[in-house]
Amino acid sequence: MTTATTMHERRPERPPGESRSHVDRRRRRIHGSPWVAVAFAAPLIVYLIAFYAYPLIRSIDLSVHDYNIRAFVQGNAEFVGLENFANVVSSPLFPQALWNTFLFVFVSLVFQYSIGLALAVFFKRRFPLSGVLRAMFLIPWLLPLIVSSSTWAWMMNSDAGVLNSFLGVVGIDPVNWLTSPETSLLSVIIANIWLGIPFNLVILYSGLQNIPEEVYEAAALDGAGPFMVFWRVTFPLLRPVSAITILLGLVYTLKVVDVVWIMSKGGPANSSLTLAVWSYREAFGTGQPDFSPAAAIGNILIVIALVFGLAYVNLQRKVEQ
Repeated sequence: MTTATTMHERRPERPPGESRSHVDRRRRRIHGSPWVAVAFAAPLIVYLIAFYAYPLIRSIDLSVHDYNIRAFVQGNAEFVGLENFANVVSSPLFPQALWNTFLFVFVSLVFQYSIGLALAVFFKRRFPLSGVLRAMFLIPWLLPLIVSSSTWAWMMNSDAGVLNSFLGVVGIDPVNWLTSPETSLLSVIIANIWLGIPFNLVILYSGLQNIPEEVYEAAALDGAGPFMVFWRVTFPLLRPVSAITILLGLVYTLKVVDVVWIMSKGGPANSSLTLAVWSYREAFGTGQPDFSPAAAIGNILIVIALVFGLAYVNLQRKVEQ
């Protein structure tokens, strides 16, 4: 009796003259209304419009007009169509910046992924202080990029850098890491690899945790050695995680500006100039800002990232089929 009374008390009262069927239909109309879905999606839609759609539209607008300081003030920038893109592509800096971008991204991704995967496999085996050591590897990821880049620039200083001091101790001549066109790009790549290893370690380590132990036990019963287990079991099962790790690393590395700018500013003689640094230098690194070519270079980077993103989606669709 008490339970029935309690359930009766918790039941919401319906307005006088309204039957239970009317109440149920009203509830179904509320829960099934498309406006409910719109209300839940509204914050995400506002965020995407404010931080993705509007900046992209604004970047395209900048790249197809001739914006200067006077045009910003008066609001009468001349429409030039694809002229800014043509000027960028025909510039003698474009082939060099494109090649440097390719080397910077490719070499960084190869070493970041390889070292991150090796560390993830190493830390998968439980041993004393493994958690502490894994946490220490996250330090480069937690430090502000301006601090990390400045530290690497100091370490690679030609006169008083730690690296040249170490080379002197072992009898090797000092290297002009950031002041020589032959080594400046290599120097910023080394720093970027160090910064990207923790990201790969965290993602790949999480992926390894999802591989069932029964698979390794079955491989051990079949007589597979450590290398064969890694190549035939770990690496194939880690392929989806590896793909998204490499894609995210690609997008992030394409837009790296702060590391290169702080360490070398794209020099000397544009030897470490990438497309992202070139775009930043056109907009903010010279005495006279030139936002339209900078936006055109940025849009080229967006297209490159979009091509790789679509290739990844297409690859995942084929794998799922």
